[in-house]
Formats: sequence, structure tokens, C-alpha cells
Amino acid sequence: MVDPRAELASDVEVGPLCYIEGGVVIGPGCRIDSHATVKSGVTMGSGNYVGQGAVIGGDPQDRKYDGAPTFVQIGDDNNIREYVTIHRATGEGKSTVVGSRNYIMAFVHLAHNCCLHDDITIANNVGIAGHCTVESLVNIGGMTGLHQFVRVGRSSFVAGMSRIVMDAPPFMITGGMEEQVVYDINAVGLRRIGITQAARLSLHKACKLLYKSKLGFRHALEILEREVQRTPEVDELIRFAERSSQGKNGRQDQP
Repeated sequence: MVDPRAELASDVEVGPLCYIEGGVVIGPGCRIDSHATVKSGVTMGSGNYVGQGAVIGGDPQDRKYDGAPTFVQIGDDNNIREYVTIHRATGEGKSTVVGSRNYIMAFVHLAHNCCLHDDITIANNVGIAGHCTVESLVNIGGMTGLHQFVRVGRSSFVAGMSRIVMDAPPFMITGGMEEQVVYDINAVGLRRIGITQAARLSLHKACKLLYKSKLGFRHALEILEREVQRTPEVDELIRFAERSSQGKNGRQDQP
């Protein structure tokens, strides 16, 4: 059932028993598998796949939501698998945002006002609460939960079955069920994106000072500035840690 007010490119494939509401825009090369629902307020770029039973653009699960018009914006070439739910934002005119080339596996929930950047992999049964930001090239293991307003930094790895209640820094492996822990650099992921051995060593030293030494943040930063070679990745890690220490996490940034 496709509402005549929906705007679908001429080559969009819509499977059996789908429901697409008016006010939806779906770009060329998209494929909507059977039993999927795309609700009003969703704009989707090109080359996306939406799996069986997924619901894109449902009302936010937020007591503050008052029925105001809100949106979901999805980029290009995303693979959104079976029974994924992506909810619209809370706050008139605001959007939940998904970038491009993301792989979102079955039964993932992406809540209101979240922002996913690009090239992210999210394994099965992950729950991402409202107002979270996940930066590019992140991998999140299955059955992980992210608390509201958490930010996950670029090229990081979040271990499966983790409870993430604080920001997860870029380039690191973070996880834990009882207590959130930064384990070390995401060595495999960093090699895949071409980070040199020297830069990985600098990140490893920075990780030990910022997340393993039990020094206060400012003290650890002073030592880091004296003893660790400053690379663009180390600078990015420092900026992220400073922002998190100031409580500026979870801001919605367009990918």
C-alpha cells in the first residue's frame, strides 16, 4: 500500500505487504523488502535497502513528544536489515539522521534525535537511545545498549553486550557490562583505515595516560603534551576527551 502522496523514484522496488505513507521521499535505486513500513516524514537518498519488517519513521518513544512534525533523514547506500526501527525526532522540525554506507543489522533500534555518520556497522539487537551520536567508521557489537546523549567517537569499536553510559572515545576499544572500560586502541580498525604504526603507538600512549593512569584529566593531558608525539589522531582524541569532560556529548551533528 503506497500512498499517492509519497514520492518514489521510478526504479524503487517495493515488496509485498509494504506500507508507505504520504510525505515520504525515496530516491533512486532503493529497495523496500516485504512487510516493511516507511512512515511520513522520512527522506531517503539513493541505493538504500530496507529489510523485511523494518519500521522507518515511527513516532518517537518519548513522553515529551507532542505530535509536532518531525523527520528522519537517511543518506545513500545504507543496508538496513530485518525489523530495524528508526524513530523520528522529538521537537518540531528536528530530525533523526542516518548518513551513508551504514550496515545496520537485524532488530537494531535507533531512537529519536540520534545521528549516525557514515560507514558504521551495528550488529544485531543493539539499542541506541535518544540524542546519541555515532561517528564514522564505528563498529558496535551485538546486544549493546547506548544510554541517552552518549557519543561514540570515530573509528572506535564497542564490544558486544556492553552497557555504554559515557562517551566512547575515538580510535579505542570500549566495553563492559558492569563498568564501562576503555581497553586499548582499536588496532585492527586503525590498520584498515591506513593509520601508521607510529601514529598507533602515539594513540596507545595517549590511551594509557587518559584512560588507564587514574590521573586527573588535566594532569594526564599535561604529561601527554610533553611525552607523546602529537599526530592528527592524538589531537582528535584530546578534543573528544575535552568535550566529554565538559559534558558536551551527544550533540546531533549532520554527517
